[in-house]
Amino acid sequence: MGMSTPLCLGQLDIRKSIVGLAMGAGAIYLLYKAIKAGIKCQPPLCSNSPICIARLAIERERHGRDSGELRRLLNSLECKQDEYAKSMILHSITRCVYLLEAEASACTTDDIVLVGSMLDDKDNSVKIQALNTLKAFSGIRKFRLKIQEQSIKVLELVSTIWDSELHIAGLRLLNNLPLPDFVHPQLRRVMPALMDILQSDYILAQVQAVRLLSYLAQKNDLLYDILNCQVRSNFLNLFQSTQPGSLLFELLVFAERLSEGRNSPHYRAVKWHYNEQSLHEALFGDESRLADRLLALVIHPEEEVQIQACKVIVSLQCPQDVRVRPSCQPSHSYFNNGE
Repeated sequence: MGMSTPLCLGQLDIRKSIVGLAMGAGAIYLLYKAIKAGIKCQPPLCSNSPICIARLAIERERHGRDSGELRRLLNSLECKQDEYAKSMILHSITRCVYLLEAEASACTTDDIVLVGSMLDDKDNSVKIQALNTLKAFSGIRKFRLKIQEQSIKVLELVSTIWDSELHIAGLRLLNNLPLPDFVHPQLRRVMPALMDILQSDYILAQVQAVRLLSYLAQKNDLLYDILNCQVRSNFLNLFQSTQPGSLLFELLVFAERLSEGRNSPHYRAVKWHYNEQSLHEALFGDESRLADRLLALVIHPEEEVQIQACKVIVSLQCPQDVRVRPSCQPSHSYFNNGE
């Protein structure tokens, strides 16, 4: 007798399930074999890739052995190379300086001079990599004085070449060095260029530019040059709350230092005159709307921006020489009339 239709269908479903399970198990087994084979077929540890070279060099340094990699790279830089090769060599040197502390410290000032000579290369990418390498070496104390000798050259590059990557690399280097007094005349000449970079649309370059300007604002002989530097009519747009918090914070630090500097007894002892488009007029002039920007930033989402905005407000209201008094009257009309 033939089986009934429902029973046949039930057995058929069971067989399908068994077959499915078998196929699933087979797939899992094949996957396991593939993974196992892949592990066995890994490339050897010692390859020519930059990652492997760096790992080997770090491992050797960890065991007190000099990998010689940094010295080989510096020697190859002395040979005649095309622009691409020089850029790659300098990039590798930068990585080695950061990764191989002992080997980097064993370098000489002649090596710094060699890297510095790359700033005269006609290719911007070589200049940028050389700036990055000098920045790496500037973390080693014994090289700082030698690298400082390149300050005027770096300022010249930053002020004459409009390249955001070069601006970032050059300004990062300058911000990592104490700038000697002999550089101040050159700083006065490049002040307009620094202000242009600050007003550009490249956030990283803007942040580096305003950090340098904040540092220079603390120099008595440079303060007037900064305050009298010409800026665009929309300069205060930089203080809008829509700007990145990192830039706003640095701008507010800059504004606070300018405010403190101009209110210092030393600076107030002289009657200064500013041009109508100057930074001074944009920030502290009778027609300035800085107060509106500051009040908006007091409720900024980022706490460090809020705090720094409050510091600027305090510095505007209380001149430095009277800030220690129990109470101080506003020195300007910014926050008068109920503002």
